[in-house]
Amino acid sequence: QVQLAESGGGSVQAGGSLKLSCRVSGYIGWWCELGWYRQTPGQEREMVSRISSGGTTYYADSVKGRFTISQDNTRGNLALKMDSLATEDTAVYYCTACSKVWGQGTQVSVSS
Repeated sequence: QVQLAESGGGSVQAGGSLKLSCRVSGYIGWWCELGWYRQTPGQEREMVSRISSGGTTYYADSVKGRFTISQDNTRGNLALKMDSLATEDTAVYYCTACSKVWGQGTQVSVSS
């Protein structure tokens, strides 16, 4: 059974950086993409970034050029480096496997 555990959220001023980490335990098939989503109150969860087993990456337009997703060779650790953070990036960030298994979420708060 796949389990995910995020860490690294926090509070930062606009323009700052944060790095989120997600520990992945259990078997992840080659077909399964790992990714990060985020959600704000009253809004649907939205895709931030995904990465395939082969390393192909996808980003939401709103974070392209600012966020970088990565995974280690074992796919046991997923990361999201967030630079040039803006107030609009404030949300709870979730790690996901195959968009079916979700972590508990970690809060990111960006102040002006």
